[in-house]
Amino acid sequence: MQQRLLAPRYWPAWAGIGVLRLLALLPYPWLIGIGAVLGAVLRLAAPRFVRVARRNLELCFPELDARARARLLDRHFASLGVALLEVPLAWWSSPQRIARLAQVEGREHLEAAKTRGRGVILLTAHFTTMEMAGRVLASVTPVGFLYRPTSNAVLAYALERFRTGYGGHPIPRDDIRAFIGALRNQECVWYAPDQSYRKKGAEMVRLFGIPAATNTLTSRLARMTGAPVLPYFLQRLPGTQGYRAVIHPPLEDFPSDDAVADTERFNHLIEAQVRLVPEQYLWIHRRFKGLTEDYPDYYGRQAPRRA
Repeated sequence: MQQRLLAPRYWPAWAGIGVLRLLALLPYPWLIGIGAVLGAVLRLAAPRFVRVARRNLELCFPELDARARARLLDRHFASLGVALLEVPLAWWSSPQRIARLAQVEGREHLEAAKTRGRGVILLTAHFTTMEMAGRVLASVTPVGFLYRPTSNAVLAYALERFRTGYGGHPIPRDDIRAFIGALRNQECVWYAPDQSYRKKGAEMVRLFGIPAATNTLTSRLARMTGAPVLPYFLQRLPGTQGYRAVIHPPLEDFPSDDAVADTERFNHLIEAQVRLVPEQYLWIHRRFKGLTEDYPDYYGRQAPRRA
């Protein structure tokens, strides 16, 4: 660790890390309970997030009435609160504790894919359980993960140290050469291409029937490297039962000649997972932004209704 990180201006950040470390010592049922309370506080303190999440639920679940969506919104913020406390749980739990909390299905699919010698792409989506999903996956296999660099030096140090402590290694989100290099080095790489993406290579791809700006890189990476693509999802089980992680078989006939169709195919898998645990998807993200100004502004004051 660099000595400059001990300067007084970093002390508040270190205090926050210390609090997280103490929270990691709590029994799992306590973490769930405290997290739910934190989620209720967040719901009151972050009206912008509430507006975005409510709008996303309106768009994606038009079949639900207003009361059902309101209940789902409450459960979502409880899930967000629990997600905050899953950070120390993932960073500091022993391998034995993780093994007790998480059941992993489909390891055989990953092991068979690794024998092909082309690397493996493990495809996921942004659920509130992302931190635990990474830790559980790293307990099964060494894995590279894409990340967004942070400007907070202490947080950057903590993220690198604790996410790599159990078999993970970071790849900057925009470093495509490093991503390809890892695959060609026969490594596993885990990433989530489901958030709004409006850079080069973006396409409007349907999610829950709504076109959204989306990264279609996955099929091109699979074609360039020959790496099989395995969907991977983790869900938080009801109450204090822990987690269920599923590594699915490799996508068949993937990639095709149509990157948009390939991406929409994965979006259908995301939709299926969301319907299993709708409160655990990251609804506070403005997913349905367009590539051009003429696309409907679903999050503006005059937001159009879904037909």
